[in-house]
Amino acid sequence: MRRILFTLPLLAVLSGCIDRPAPSNRRPNHMASRPRPSPPRPELRQCLSTLSAQQAVFTPVEDRWYGSACSTVGTVKLAALNTDDATVTVSGLGPVTCATSTAFAGWARYGVDRAAQQILGSRLVKIETFGSYSCRNVAGTSRRSGHASANAIDVSGFVLGDGRRITVLTGWNGGTPAERRFLRVVHDSACKRFGTTLGPGYNAAHENHFHLEADGADFCR
Repeated sequence: MRRILFTLPLLAVLSGCIDRPAPSNRRPNHMASRPRPSPPRPELRQCLSTLSAQQAVFTPVEDRWYGSACSTVGTVKLAALNTDDATVTVSGLGPVTCATSTAFAGWARYGVDRAAQQILGSRLVKIETFGSYSCRNVAGTSRRSGHASANAIDVSGFVLGDGRRITVLTGWNGGTPAERRFLRVVHDSACKRFGTTLGPGYNAAHENHFHLEADGADFCR
């Protein structure tokens, strides 16, 4: 019994000599603070202001660089567009540059919706797309596509308020006379707003969509 009583104080003294890690105020790596994103460039701020004035529903997207000359810089995520008297949803889109988004919003309102009402007698309610960003080359070349920088949108079809769905693939040549006229009018309207506009008349790779790109060019096919 005396041995036990003698041992306990000794253990207490020894335990005080054992090194223990000092408490750290550093957060775990997964909680480490990230550098704050830099504010938008003046030209991007102006573009975002213009897009807001067009009553587009969008969220700015954080800049990302993926390597191999592919990036999503100065982009937004478009959820919907507002026309004269309705809201138009957009399907299939990822990040899109602000420049292409502003051209797209104007085209949807003044080019597509008004053409739908005048030619087909029904307003536009939805634009269907094959997407925007994709790290790829222009078909048959070694040159990066506008999609590699999220600066292009591939539009595949349109849905109207009366339920009709008009696709580029079936409507360009196989639709009713009114549908064929509608698709050609909206294609020509896109040529006035985008630098590069490609459709079924360009090549077989575009038989099912319009390629719309705000690249400063003057190429309409």
